[in-house]
Amino acid sequence: MQINAKYLVNGLVAAVFFLAISVVEARAQWDQDVFSFRGRKALQEGKYSLAIENFNILARLDTTDCWTFFFRGIAKYNLGDLRGAQADFNTSVRLNPVFTNGYHYRAITYSRFGRYDDAFRDYEAALRLRPGAEGIYYSRGVTYFMSQQFDKAVSDFNRYIRKCPKDPSAYLNRGAAKLFLNDTTAALADYNYAIKLDRFDPEGYVRRGRLYASMGNMNLGIADLDKALELESDNSFALFNRALMLNEQRRYKEAMADLDAVLKLEPGNALTLYNRGLIRCQLGDLEGALEDLDRVSDINPDNVLVYFNRAAVFIEMGRYQDALEDYDRAIALYPDFAKAYMNRSYVKNLLGRNKSAKDDYNTAQKKVREYKAKNMESAGSFADTTRKYNALIALDADFAKKDFNDEINRYRDVEVKLLPMYKFVLGSRDTGAKALQRRYENALTDRFIATSDVEISLVHSSGDYGDAPGDGQARHTSLEGARSAFFRALDDYSAKRFNSALVSYDMAVEQADDHGDAQGSAAASAESSYKAFYLMNRAVLRTEMIEFIASIDNNVQVLSMDDKGNTRARVKDRANHTYDYSKALADMENAASIAPDNAYIQFNLGNLYCLSSEFISAIAAYTRAISSYPYMGDAYYNRALVQIYLKDREKGCSDLSVAGELGIKDAYGVINKYCVKDPE
Repeated sequence: MQINAKYLVNGLVAAVFFLAISVVEARAQWDQDVFSFRGRKALQEGKYSLAIENFNILARLDTTDCWTFFFRGIAKYNLGDLRGAQADFNTSVRLNPVFTNGYHYRAITYSRFGRYDDAFRDYEAALRLRPGAEGIYYSRGVTYFMSQQFDKAVSDFNRYIRKCPKDPSAYLNRGAAKLFLNDTTAALADYNYAIKLDRFDPEGYVRRGRLYASMGNMNLGIADLDKALELESDNSFALFNRALMLNEQRRYKEAMADLDAVLKLEPGNALTLYNRGLIRCQLGDLEGALEDLDRVSDINPDNVLVYFNRAAVFIEMGRYQDALEDYDRAIALYPDFAKAYMNRSYVKNLLGRNKSAKDDYNTAQKKVREYKAKNMESAGSFADTTRKYNALIALDADFAKKDFNDEINRYRDVEVKLLPMYKFVLGSRDTGAKALQRRYENALTDRFIATSDVEISLVHSSGDYGDAPGDGQARHTSLEGARSAFFRALDDYSAKRFNSALVSYDMAVEQADDHGDAQGSAAASAESSYKAFYLMNRAVLRTEMIEFIASIDNNVQVLSMDDKGNTRARVKDRANHTYDYSKALADMENAASIAPDNAYIQFNLGNLYCLSSEFISAIAAYTRAISSYPYMGDAYYNRALVQIYLKDREKGCSDLSVAGELGIKDAYGVINKYCVKDPE
């Protein structure tokens, strides 16, 4: 059962709307009013990244306005950046020690981290300042629920309901708290009243439907979920729960259809894939079941039940060795799993390993005896052989802490990749530069672009820039030396003549060396410094060529966020190649030695260190890039990924927060996956 944290977030947005309308401040400049209006309007419309952009500008114009940091904290909170939100709420109350809203919403953020004592202190501070603010009691009721203090949660919701008797979310939340106090009759009454207040909100029907199902009345439960889906056809939570109920009624194909619908809305959701895999197995679709369970094991490699049930699929397919490996993994994850020992014993008998099979059987019996001797103390033990481990998994009380969209993020297969390297290309691009945008200024880079006889731009290596091929040679015939070879390389690259481009880069590097040796003027010195860019582009091209070859092998090297080797291949003869980035790395290191303060070169160097598994060096390179350009969101993002990979999650999540603030939208997906909980 769950508490309705969705309404808590909605409450945040509603509060923002109220504050945006009611707060009128004298502004020193007209521009500040414009940015404030745009930011608050973006908040109201749910465009949180756009809101952050506007509040960033306001924060630079006026560092003393507590409302600016408060509103930006709201935007970060709704994007899942709890650390960033907390930092902004901290600033708001530091700037204004009697700022009730700052304490209130910082308390909400603390509660999401599980820092309940800090949260309750902030609620008390807010109530001392505004004892009649009923919204604070609502939020504190949610926090009491999250901290398992259900009687206090009911008390706060009662107080809120006395002042706001027409708010259905309060009845839904109080009903959830009463369920945990085992008062199902009162919970059902609250759900009924919430539906009476708002018959067009699917949430009430979902809650009541789940309660009916827990009471054994599947028909009423399904009817309520049908109504919820009639109101909101893409409600993932309703679809998922109806699938569980249909499965209980052995209506497997209908359950499958609902899970398919969830996966269309939330591709890669491991919990849904797991349940669909079990239903497919029941329907005899063993290949489909194996496909789903394989994906689950990649997304969630520490789930013991995935390996236990996949082993059963392998047995049905006659793949006994694979089944044995999965039982090995299940037992390694949970050494007291008696049923896994018993099943592994069975598989070993099939493989003719009779002595080892007997050992497993004896181990299983021993663990069962141990379980029975203390079964009251370990009711959830995997040594319990009476439990069904192939039952569908429901979304349990974790939903009390957040809504389905938050919970489903835990099980989503989020693709995590380093942001790509920078390179020069032909043509111009619209940078979208605005007033107050903190553009990177580097004298060498700016002079190189300004003195080029053709238009060039510095872009991400994944960008699809460049002129149409064919006219490049005509434009470059009047040029000589290293720069001419460099432009030919860019022209060859735009025409996808990669080998020719590499030859031209080689010529540019060689001629830059000759140019520097032959002349001693300041202009010649500048020209020889441009060798850094020739080396940089050559390194990027070499890397892209390696990754193209790797993609043919379906073995592209990216930074995997799982360092436990969970992607073991099912097919034993699959080739796994290690690719050599040493030439590209040497080029980038040489470029960095020529232009050590160039942020783009240092960023690229960090990426190449990652590809070469030199992660400490990668962090150092990204740090140098940030030192040269403190507003380089890409460098914060990539450094964060490496830090999380190295299990320094606190630093990584802090960097992700900064990256998101600097406009890297991918940061918020990674924050939701890795930074939801405050580290121990």
